[in-house]
Amino acid sequence: MFRAAFSLCLAAAAALPVTGQESRAKVLLGSVTAGVYSAPNGAYSIEIPVLPDLGGSIKDTPNVATFQDNFGLQVSVAAFAHDATQKWELSTRGTKDYLIYFLGNFVLPDFRQMCPQTSVESAAFQPDLMDGAVFAYVLLPGGSMFELQEAFTRPTTPPVAKRGNLLFVKNGFTYVISSELSERVTEGTSYKKTPAEEDQILRTRLIGIVKKMQFPTPPPPK
Repeated sequence: MFRAAFSLCLAAAAALPVTGQESRAKVLLGSVTAGVYSAPNGAYSIEIPVLPDLGGSIKDTPNVATFQDNFGLQVSVAAFAHDATQKWELSTRGTKDYLIYFLGNFVLPDFRQMCPQTSVESAAFQPDLMDGAVFAYVLLPGGSMFELQEAFTRPTTPPVAKRGNLLFVKNGFTYVISSELSERVTEGTSYKKTPAEEDQILRTRLIGIVKKMQFPTPPPPK
């Protein structure tokens, strides 16, 4: 059940502009009020990180919301409720090993459905962020959300996209915040960042997304 529910791929979902609240309510599974998106599973709310003036749009599934604009910002926020198996895995592995397990067993296979050559360039555990979080920087040959904007790469050589992923556990949910480094594709041959510089850019952006999020207080245990 959990594996069937997990997906970061939203290609089949229709994007909806960040304007027109009445039409939004008919399409989005989550809700939008005063510039704040609330997830349909009740796990979190987030200040919408894209602006309508920049072509900002939202699309979602029961577990994943994606925010994108016309100027290189693309962020997905996923929250997956723990079933009995995930609760057991977390309790027996501990936070660090659980997040590594989740990355390898759910996040990477999901990306590989879209891009079979997906690989992890680097990863790191940060114990003081969200009570323990994993950053994973993933390369996806031919897997860019911004490939159509590329004016320099030949069609026979699709660009290698790079996504930063931030994984953590909060209130019985596993979160995966993911964002593509669009500049790697859209700037073409003028792009000169090193992997370490790319990691820092993505890290800063991912932490900035988390700072926009609110998590409801869980009910007290019975």
